[in-house]
Amino acid sequence: MSSSPQLVITWWVPLKWSIRLWWAKNASFKLMIASLLWKKPSRLLNIPEINDVQLVKDVITHLWWAVSTLWNKTIEIVPSITRRDIPNEFGAKSRASALFIGPLIAKFGKVSIPLPWWDKLWARPLDRLMLGLEAMGCTWTMEWQRVLIEAPQWLHGTTYRFEKNTHTGTEMLMMAATLAKGTTILENAALEPEIDDMIVFLNAMGAKIRRRAFRTIEIEGVESLDSAIHSVIPDRNVAVTYACAALISRGDIIIENARHQDLTAFLQKLDEAWWWYEIGDRWMRFFWKWPLKATDIETKPEPWFMTDWQALWAVLMCTAEWCSIIHETIFPKRFHQYTRILEAMWARFETFDPQVDQPEWVYNFNRTPEMVWWHYAIKIYGPVSFKGWTFMLDDLRAWATALLAWLVWSWVTILENIEQIDRWYERLDESFRKMWANIVRK
Repeated sequence: MSSSPQLVITWWVPLKWSIRLWWAKNASFKLMIASLLWKKPSRLLNIPEINDVQLVKDVITHLWWAVSTLWNKTIEIVPSITRRDIPNEFGAKSRASALFIGPLIAKFGKVSIPLPWWDKLWARPLDRLMLGLEAMGCTWTMEWQRVLIEAPQWLHGTTYRFEKNTHTGTEMLMMAATLAKGTTILENAALEPEIDDMIVFLNAMGAKIRRRAFRTIEIEGVESLDSAIHSVIPDRNVAVTYACAALISRGDIIIENARHQDLTAFLQKLDEAWWWYEIGDRWMRFFWKWPLKATDIETKPEPWFMTDWQALWAVLMCTAEWCSIIHETIFPKRFHQYTRILEAMWARFETFDPQVDQPEWVYNFNRTPEMVWWHYAIKIYGPVSFKGWTFMLDDLRAWATALLAWLVWSWVTILENIEQIDRWYERLDESFRKMWANIVRK
């Protein structure tokens, strides 16, 4: 038996209960980084206890800031003497390393970071970030898997248009522009609610940021900021996980604290699939009534269907009648992260290349010659009778896929390397046990 922690899942039951949604991973650790923009302490409320948050805490401590946990998921970040280099090991563990460029270059005019793990997905190139920094007066050099960025004359305002939509690039340049001289306008900027949450926080610190038009953000540089107190928004990715779990298990779940306005694209697809749900004041209910209808999706940048929901939707469509299609336009290797799990559990699917006019506009990643042979779409044939297994999983999407597939399987499934699931979900096994799932952490 493996000596590492495991999740052991036994027989299937319909999930039923009321579960409270925790707070957004993709907002929390980024807000922690944004708090480094100034010298005064800030407090962040509802910070989840997940691995990505702890990694950012470790880097902030390395930079000689103090991070204190106060009470009830509240942390205070207190500025002190700082370093301007991010340790190499952090680049391999988290995609957050590039976000530190924003506050550090704005405050000190110089920063050194390791190359982030983005090459794993072949989809998050640094060029979109670096070209924006160049427009603001930066120079950069790459050496020994590290990037050195300098602003010899400090940052100045500019108008910069992202060639392709980028969530991380929008956040990083927005932070950098907060203390720049003059006004910066970011065009073709991302629309995610997590970005709006950062705008609210930075404005509470004294920044002057507004959405001027569709995908256009205006940042008027300021000379100083102040401390702020801010509460993180609920996690919409976890909400979708619970919703899919309810239907896959033929259950009935109420998700407290869910914001339906952040799930619009997901709910529209549920309508097409003939799923039942209810929307209330600070709650949503998802429940099973009859078999799902196969429904096609195409992932796109906000406000359309998120790539983060794609693997969850794939398992959902394994339980639907007939054939459904998923077309991925954000990350070219997304299917590689979880289809091997579906195959091992006896799912029926095939990957293929869809016919696309003007692929340079359709796909949100930089296409390279070797990508000609990659598949960007998948056909799923349902319904599937999944088979249990023991899995050593090294990826978050593979983890979520195996966990949801178990919900329609009646025998033992063992999931190892649970550190991956702890990156995104806070004590997920406890949450599922509250919904009567037979799941144990060993």
